[in-house]
Amino acid sequence: MRRQKNQIANIPFYPEEKLALFIDGSNLYAAARALEFDIDYRLLLKWAADQGRLVRALYYTALIEDQEYSPIRPLVDWLDYNGYTMVTKPTKEFVDAQGRRKIKGNMDIELAIDMMEMADNVDHIMLFSGDGDFRRLIEAVQRKGVRVTVVSSIKTSPPMVADELRRQADHFLELEMLANAIQRAGGPRTAANAQPATDGMDDEDEDDNFGNALPPSILGAE
Repeated sequence: MRRQKNQIANIPFYPEEKLALFIDGSNLYAAARALEFDIDYRLLLKWAADQGRLVRALYYTALIEDQEYSPIRPLVDWLDYNGYTMVTKPTKEFVDAQGRRKIKGNMDIELAIDMMEMADNVDHIMLFSGDGDFRRLIEAVQRKGVRVTVVSSIKTSPPMVADELRRQADHFLELEMLANAIQRAGGPRTAANAQPATDGMDDEDEDDNFGNALPPSILGAE
């Protein structure tokens, strides 16, 4: 019988359980932003390691390569040197039918492939995303005997997590419940926090691609 280490929001965690984090960067940032707190990624990694045997923490984001300065780059570099596995790819630019400049950088395929490959080597996967497109992925991973917890929020308006994703997951962890454990020192966000560049993008594109452009100060780095 497995020895339960602790329980958060009725979700059991076991010390011998091999755990992996899959972080949809823009989706997680959008949820934290809506809840008005900044994530300290050092604290997030420490929290996860306290819940079980942390095998891997993967962070997914698209990057604009031709920018002289990318607001995401300091975050990407810090995470890469501090315990996270970074999965990135360049964004694609195109002009829509109305002549508007559009930028796309969806990471769903990369995340899905990595999760399916890792499913045979872990016991518990935590998906930090509310994207309903991942429902079938979770179902496939569950058939391999892996327990899946989705971390997102229903406290925002509208809710950040898709109902079908929440239903499919073995457990749902409200991001707001983690705030005290993983938020950056200094409390709620302020208007002074840096925001991602959004020139030439509509609201949908901004949420999909640039929500994870966080100021380096949230990292807790010295």
